[in-house]
Amino acid sequence: MSLLYTKQLTRAYGGVIAVSDVDFSVEKNSISGLIGPNGAGKTTLFNNVTGMDIPTSGSVHFNDKDITGVPAFKISRLGIARTFQNIRLFKEMSVLENVMIGRHFKSGRSMISGRTVNALTSYMKMKSEEKDVYDKAREWLDFFGLDEARNEAAKNLPYGNQRELEIARAMATEPELLFLDEPAAGMNPQETDHLMSTIRRIRDLGVTVLLIEHDMKLVMNICEHITVLNYGKKIAEGNPSEIQKNPLVIEAYLGKED
Repeated sequence: MSLLYTKQLTRAYGGVIAVSDVDFSVEKNSISGLIGPNGAGKTTLFNNVTGMDIPTSGSVHFNDKDITGVPAFKISRLGIARTFQNIRLFKEMSVLENVMIGRHFKSGRSMISGRTVNALTSYMKMKSEEKDVYDKAREWLDFFGLDEARNEAAKNLPYGNQRELEIARAMATEPELLFLDEPAAGMNPQETDHLMSTIRRIRDLGVTVLLIEHDMKLVMNICEHITVLNYGKKIAEGNPSEIQKNPLVIEAYLGKED
């Protein structure tokens, strides 16, 4: 069952077509990969699905609902969360505060639009909501093994832990679908192995995972289904064994003889 799919998704910037007529799907409860050479259109596709950009044409569907052009904050509340290729933490804030922000965003409708009413009618209700944000943030930090560092400034964490903190903040929004944009970038082999274990644990919670990644060892070891882009077009899809043997994929990465 497809949790997310696109129909003929296209994004053009003037005369440059970054993504061209891509039909793409992600199955529920899977770990899927989106790969391709640099400039293939992977992040552009991510951005158009997650509301960071708007497709030129085509459509995006999540849980059988058309979400094409829906703003990013609304898509997040529908159940899609993401991380970024370049870490985007609030680095001067504590580890705990970073995850609490994600949790506040999840419950933002009641905690922001209803805050004035709550303040007038039920101070205790608001304190209960704040306690829930704190407790849930601590639970996610514990899941990622970061609770002991909760009072540290995010910028002081080792690089691999900063990557995982960004994932923890995304998970605090309680997504159905988690997009990871090059989560292993800059990690050493031990950190990458730990990341693979973490991604599997996230899927075991019932969260569908889609990742962009250049680390082929990680992709081939963890992904059940892989889609390959090149020059903005989908050139292949299948399981890891099929992708490794696909001549179009080999050509995209290695070129071919004249």
